[in-house]
Amino acid sequence: MSWELVDWSIIGPAMAAGLLVLSTHVPLGQVVLQRGIIFIDLAIAQVAALGVIAAGSLGWEENTYAVQLAAVSAAVLAAAGLHWTERNWPEIQEALIGTLFILAATGSVLLLAENPHGGDYLKDILVGQILWTTWHMLIPVVVLYAVLLWVWFFGRERLGRAAFYGTFAFAVTAAVQIVGVYLVFASLILPALATRRMNGPWRLLTGYAVGALAFLAGITISALLDLPTGAVTVWTMASIALLAGLLIGRRVRARAA
Repeated sequence: MSWELVDWSIIGPAMAAGLLVLSTHVPLGQVVLQRGIIFIDLAIAQVAALGVIAAGSLGWEENTYAVQLAAVSAAVLAAAGLHWTERNWPEIQEALIGTLFILAATGSVLLLAENPHGGDYLKDILVGQILWTTWHMLIPVVVLYAVLLWVWFFGRERLGRAAFYGTFAFAVTAAVQIVGVYLVFASLILPALATRRMNGPWRLLTGYAVGALAFLAGITISALLDLPTGAVTVWTMASIALLAGLLIGRRVRARAA
C-alpha cells in the first residue's frame, strides 16, 4: 500500500462524478424513504442497465447516442409504468417494483448469455467503472443534472408526481453508466437513512456531507488497496451512514431529554 498509487488526475474526475450523482440522489432518496418505495432506484437502475445491454446486443455499442437513447427510453418507460401503477394499485407498488427489478436483472443475464465477455460486462454495469471517468465525460451529465435539479427544486410543485418519476428516470440512467447499479442504490438510500431523524435544509446538507465523505474515502481506499472502487465505496458509505445515524440519533435523544 502506497500513497503513490493515489493519482489525483484519476481520482479527481471520479470524485466529481460521485458528487454529481449525490446532487440528485440525496434529495430523491429522502422522498423515496418517506414514501416507502425503497427499491425503486434499484429497479429503474437495472432497467436502464438493461437498455444499455440491449443496445450492445443490437450492435450499437459504438454509437453513444443510440446507447443513451436505449437506456433513457427503457428507464422512462419503466418510470411511467410505475407512476401508473402507483395511482391504480398503490397497495402492491413495492411488490411491483421488486418484480420489475428481477425481470430487468434476468433479462440482462439472458441478453448476455451468448456474449463471451458477458460476465465482465455485467460486473461493470453492477459495480461501475467510476475510475475510468474523465472530465470530458462529465460535461453532458453536468448539463442534465442542472436541468433536473432545477425541475426538482422549482418545478415539482406544478408537475406533481410526474416530476418525481421523470427526474428519477433521467438521473438514474446517467448515474448507472458512471457508478454502476450498486452505488446508485447506495447513494440514494444510505444518506437518507443516516439523516432520517433530521428535518429541513440541514438534513439535505448532512446527507450531501455523508455521501461526499463516503465517495472520497471509498475512491482513496480502493486506489490504495487496488480493489474495485464501486464495491469499496458502497461499504464506506454504509459505514459512514451508520456512524452519522448513530451520532444524529444520540443528539436527538439528548435534546429530547
